[in-house]
Amino acid sequence: MADEELEAIRRQRMAELQAKHGDSSDQQGQQEAKQRYNTEMRNSILAQVLDQSARARLSNLALVKPDKAKAVENYLIQMARFGQLGGKITENGLIEILEKVNQQTEKKTTSLQPASNTSLKQRGISLEFSSFKM
Repeated sequence: MADEELEAIRRQRMAELQAKHGDSSDQQGQQEAKQRYNTEMRNSILAQVLDQSARARLSNLALVKPDKAKAVENYLIQMARFGQLGGKITENGLIEILEKVNQQTEKKTTSLQPASNTSLKQRGISLEFSSFKM
């Protein structure tokens, strides 16, 4: 999808929103209209690049992991804006993208294991409790 087409859709939608809600000088009203506009644009682009099953999977993901779903949406929108998508993405294609995002955002976890008595002795730490009497 070309940038000119997206910009034309944006202008048209913004004009519709302004006509629908009037030209209010209220700052909050403008912010809400802009937010609605951005949400509608995101949904419009995603509807154009995802088939129905992929869209359903992404919606389900958004219920469970909204941050991850937002990251995938941003990735898809960016790809669409730069013309890197060859057609509608299927559910399997979305799964592949999700796997890539998982690999990129995978958190490194470390497990804490108790130190053995031998390794503590090597560090000069003694765990002998025989000197304590009760």
